[in-house]
Amino acid sequence: MTKGPIRLDVAVGYAVPRKGIPAAVSFRKWIAAALAGRIREADLAVRIVGAKEGRSFNHHYRGKDYATNVLSFPAELPEGLPKGVKLPMLGDLVLCAPVVAREAREQGKTLAAHYAHLTVHGTLHLLGWDHEDAREAECMEQLEREILAGLGLPDPYIER
Repeated sequence: MTKGPIRLDVAVGYAVPRKGIPAAVSFRKWIAAALAGRIREADLAVRIVGAKEGRSFNHHYRGKDYATNVLSFPAELPEGLPKGVKLPMLGDLVLCAPVVAREAREQGKTLAAHYAHLTVHGTLHLLGWDHEDAREAECMEQLEREILAGLGLPDPYIER
């Protein structure tokens, strides 16, 4: 585990109206919590998109023809980055606002709590965490619970 403060640069872009969507400072706080003790410095971007763009990203990169809640795009190795871009480029997160809002309603969660969960979840993917099998999923979910509890947020996996 890495100790001490992290140097974090988070760029948040809104491709949809911002009404009801958390401010950039919230995304930074959630990302910092996910990275705390795991990485010393990181640069990443968060883009909040509509259904059309979310569907396009999911189709292009995952072959799935629907918008999903969050997509994580880890940065390439240094030789794959454009000239002048250096690590600690961690990657990009894309959150689809209409999907996040719908899921929050369906799951009885506040919108902010659901955004926090998906931001933490996506950030852990950028660090290499995955949930391809039951054991990985259990470990990742437990880590998400701990990070969110540290932020004063409820367990996102409890049905409401």
